[in-house]
Amino acid sequence: MADRNVLGGPLEPCGTDPVTGFYRDGCCTSGPEDLGSHTICAVVTAEFLDHQRDIGNDLTTPMPAYGFPGLMPGDRWCVTAANWLRAHRDGSAAYVVLASTHERALEIVPLEALREHAVDVPFGPDDL
Repeated sequence: MADRNVLGGPLEPCGTDPVTGFYRDGCCTSGPEDLGSHTICAVVTAEFLDHQRDIGNDLTTPMPAYGFPGLMPGDRWCVTAANWLRAHRDGSAAYVVLASTHERALEIVPLEALREHAVDVPFGPDDL
């Protein structure tokens, strides 16, 4: 069975520059190995990245050993549902691409919260 998004449709790709996803397949697919539930396709902002660093989740520093280039505002990245929800509660949530967010995210984050931050994928960081 194909992966589904939070809207009930087929899961669409999240990002390939940089290549995202727990499985580094460009999608927020999830499986039993993905204990962190990297299921939310976020369009990250400077505020979100600062928040993540402040809670101990540095998403800006490259980690080549893990194939992680470090993120900049405007990048699309599959983030963990729990960390996105924490940022939402703290007023620093990243934008969300609903069609690219895995339905498993709904186990942790209410659809209403995701919808509050839903965007079509922007062309670049100046469009945020």
